[in-house]
Amino acid sequence: MNALAVLALAALPTLPPTPLVATYSIVARDSVTGEIGCAVQSHYFSVGPIVPWVEAGVGAVATQSLVLVDYGPNGLELMRKGFSAPQALEMLKLGDANPNVRQVAMIDAQGRVAGHTGDHCIPDAGMHVGVGRQYSVQANLMANAQVWPAMSKAYESAKGDLAERMLQALEAAERVGGDIRGRQSAAIVVVKAQGTGKPWVDRTMDLRVEDHPQPLVELRRLMRLRRAYNLEDAGDNFIAAGKTAEALKAYEEAAKLAPDIVELQFWAAVSMYTNHREAEARTTFRRVFAKERRWVDLVPRLAKVGLFPNDAAKIRDVTSLASSSARR
Repeated sequence: MNALAVLALAALPTLPPTPLVATYSIVARDSVTGEIGCAVQSHYFSVGPIVPWVEAGVGAVATQSLVLVDYGPNGLELMRKGFSAPQALEMLKLGDANPNVRQVAMIDAQGRVAGHTGDHCIPDAGMHVGVGRQYSVQANLMANAQVWPAMSKAYESAKGDLAERMLQALEAAERVGGDIRGRQSAAIVVVKAQGTGKPWVDRTMDLRVEDHPQPLVELRRLMRLRRAYNLEDAGDNFIAAGKTAEALKAYEEAAKLAPDIVELQFWAAVSMYTNHREAEARTTFRRVFAKERRWVDLVPRLAKVGLFPNDAAKIRDVTSLASSSARR
């Protein structure tokens, strides 16, 4: 280790270790978009704050088994300083008094990836580091040794964006047995290729399932809602920019993706009505008002701020649909 590495390692903070987090996870980088992410499931309460550590333009870390959380923030810090993922992992292992009980994977913003499974991780434990494919899958205390090969195969054959492919890797692990103790929590984090200095902007997916009998089923549901609300947010931005046609498209796509969410249906109807598609809008408004009467009172409020025609006849046209909905 060179002098710079020694100084960098010495400057890193030390966090208290946490209990055994037997789990399976994936860190990955999308070679096309540059997005970086980590996804995890565990039989452990609220795994999200412990295992996945991800930063746009820097990299991702999964730290698990008999967890030393330090690997997460300190791994990111070293990669932020210019060390590659393999270099950062080796440096942190040298500063760890018990690396033989750790399982860690790291990937940097250039797609360089490294992993470590200590000899004393509880079996079945292992990992597959996809060096040429820019990912690593790892698991410990599994029902069998098929888990990480199944994750690797699923990730490499999956279609869709990075979040979807990582989730498919987790689902593959569960299908072949998963954690020998069962399941409890899950999390997924995906960030943009380049950091803006605003983490709330850089994170395109940041979801946690703290405690659930089927955490991956719930995580997939939350991912669907996240995508729908991303579309709604895009619609709001289009409205603010005066791009009504683009807003209409975004709202309609959001409503189709999550038809069970009344609010998304409402905004789709508002956008349709203000874009001269009143007949379609009335049908949707009627359906919304039948489910939740509260949305009726919002229509005149929107008119006051220019988000709905400030026309008494048109306001009555829409709000009266609540009465017809009640009669149905």
